[in-house]
Amino acid sequence: MSAIILDGSMVHYEALGRGRPIVFLHDWVGSWRYWVNAMQVASTSFRAYALDLFGFGDTSRDPLRYSLDKQSELVNRFLQEMGIGKVALVGHGLGALVGFSYLKQFPTTVDRMMAINCPLEYDSINSRMRTATMPELVEWLAGRTPEATSALSDAAKADPQAVSASMAALQGNNVFAGIRDLGVPCLFAYGPEDPAISMPTQDRTDSFPMHMHLVNLDGSGHFPMVDNPVQFNRLMTDFLALDSGASPRDLQLKEEWKRRVR
Repeated sequence: MSAIILDGSMVHYEALGRGRPIVFLHDWVGSWRYWVNAMQVASTSFRAYALDLFGFGDTSRDPLRYSLDKQSELVNRFLQEMGIGKVALVGHGLGALVGFSYLKQFPTTVDRMMAINCPLEYDSINSRMRTATMPELVEWLAGRTPEATSALSDAAKADPQAVSASMAALQGNNVFAGIRDLGVPCLFAYGPEDPAISMPTQDRTDSFPMHMHLVNLDGSGHFPMVDNPVQFNRLMTDFLALDSGASPRDLQLKEEWKRRVR
């Protein structure tokens, strides 16, 4: 286990590979652990990092640091301490919200961002996601395969206050205000069978600027990287392979990619 002390608190992380940096940020349910397969794939070309946010996994519990702004400050301090410059972010659920919060504060340090099953507003989150216990959420959202069981084995470590505080922050703030104007390429990916997070409406996605794009990962639920890792990893690697600043809509031009993700 790797850890770093940031402002008196222990932050757990894992790292693989060499190359340009990419940081994986986890959801409300789970920890860094379910990124292992994606990290292994990314590590062939990138230095892949996965963090446990405050109140999750093996990172310190501190109710004063559970807001989205404080979690994004964790990301900033981690990157500074590790000497990491411009970075690609891959965030899922809560991790996507933290990534967007970081992007708003430090837009010039983000090369691109992939947001998986990200709620664009508070009402996009199913009420059960906001009220159920962590064991109930794991049973509801994860498959019963050995792979899912292993990937979410750290879920029980989550501090319930960390879940509720970050959701309250989404309710009280427009996380996405101004994001579309920053020009940072953003790829949104959703599992249409996710019962916890509603996909954005067609009207909303039709209004996305050219540097934003949405892809449906058919056959996937709340954890596309676990439900269908081959499909997820191919989408991720093709997005990461785009030239810096290129629109993720360029992915549509690849017929071979389309065939792979159906």
